[in-house]
Amino acid sequence: MRLTNGFDISASALTAQRLRMDVVSSNIANADTTRAKFVDGKWVPYSRKLVSFETKSQPSFAQTLDSAMADGTGEGVRVNKIFEDHSPFKQVYNPSHPDADRNGFVYMPNVDVLKEMVDMISATRSYEANVTALNASKSMITKALEIGR
Repeated sequence: MRLTNGFDISASALTAQRLRMDVVSSNIANADTTRAKFVDGKWVPYSRKLVSFETKSQPSFAQTLDSAMADGTGEGVRVNKIFEDHSPFKQVYNPSHPDADRNGFVYMPNVDVLKEMVDMISATRSYEANVTALNASKSMITKALEIGR
């Protein structure tokens, strides 16, 4: 076990949560974007993006158990993928909008700003928890060095 394993694990989580906050920010910024992609001769609204995490390595259960019993350390987390939410677009009646169809309906992005704010708060809290864990690791190493004097 390395002395800096706690730093590595917290750093990977900080990086992953920062990317999650960036994706949520992008979703909020594009909540009203009706022309995100040009597909088959038509403009398509922005589609909400989501982030998926995974552990840095994908060991079997037996390998995970052996590793935990040997040194009790993890490997950290990383972003597995960023993918689009395939829920349907919101249909809003606004005949004066330039992207309205013949019936006066506009297809708006499938972004719910309230959900995005909840995701942002969750990512922020996770980020803060990892900063606290990083500071605790730093404090423990500092105290261990002081004991050795």
